[in-house]
Amino acid sequence: MTKADIVESIFEKVGFSKKDVTEVVEFVFETIKDSLEKGDNVKISGFGNFVIRQKRARRGRNPQTG
Repeated sequence: MTKADIVESIFEKVGFSKKDVTEVVEFVFETIKDSLEKGDNVKISGFGNFVIRQKRARRGRNPQTG
């Protein structure tokens, strides 16, 4: 499901203008992103958990030369 699909689904159920729904969806994603950047975990009941995980570096490989 894409962001456009989310906007379309909310638009059909709520009846607000697409512009208003788009702004709300963008605001929600920005709020989640800002919280994660601060190092906070985000938990939305019934939807999911968002956390930042640190991964170790890995060696890159050129497929042509190996």
